[in-house]
Amino acid sequence: MVFSKGKRDKFSELLIKMTDNLQSTTQYCIEQNISNHHELQIFLEAIKEYESTGDELIQTITRELNQTFITPIDREDILQLAIDIDDVLDGIEHTAALFEMYSVTNVTEHMKKFVNINHQCAVEISLAITCLSQKKLQAISPYSLKLKEHEANSDNLLRTAVKNLFATVKDPIKIIQYKDIYESLEGIVDSCRKVANTLDSIVMKNA
Repeated sequence: MVFSKGKRDKFSELLIKMTDNLQSTTQYCIEQNISNHHELQIFLEAIKEYESTGDELIQTITRELNQTFITPIDREDILQLAIDIDDVLDGIEHTAALFEMYSVTNVTEHMKKFVNINHQCAVEISLAITCLSQKKLQAISPYSLKLKEHEANSDNLLRTAVKNLFATVKDPIKIIQYKDIYESLEGIVDSCRKVANTLDSIVMKNA
């Protein structure tokens, strides 16, 4: 059994709400132009709000799974998908906290590229979940492949960013801070790759 082609079931609606929230989060990150520590604090608080919304949604999904006898796909797959999406949000919140903790207001071009990749991943995840809710299982694969491409590109970007960091920055403390942020940004894309892996598993089991 898989998501109905007709009216969306409650789990489909909840997963779509999770991806909408994720996409709003990454879009918000793109739109920010932070220039001082006060703006960093505002940024972090906003990200925490998005992350809190994600936590509420995953709690709702868990509660509904415990109360529902028949689910559109295996309950373990629904929960894993929700957890994977929530992990992406957690990674964004962790990265925002690093920016605030290190008082980093000089956003590098490499950081901007990571933020854009994160948003592209959020869009791909949202489109894939929409396909899943519409029982268009074969339509999920291109989005899953795109997520894997983003993950490979982010690996390359991390190597380039760190290489440039050591070549241009002399302050060892700043090197440690920026490297930490770069790795955290890349970790967000790794979490998106896990969403793709879970989607692939669901497609295989329900095709």
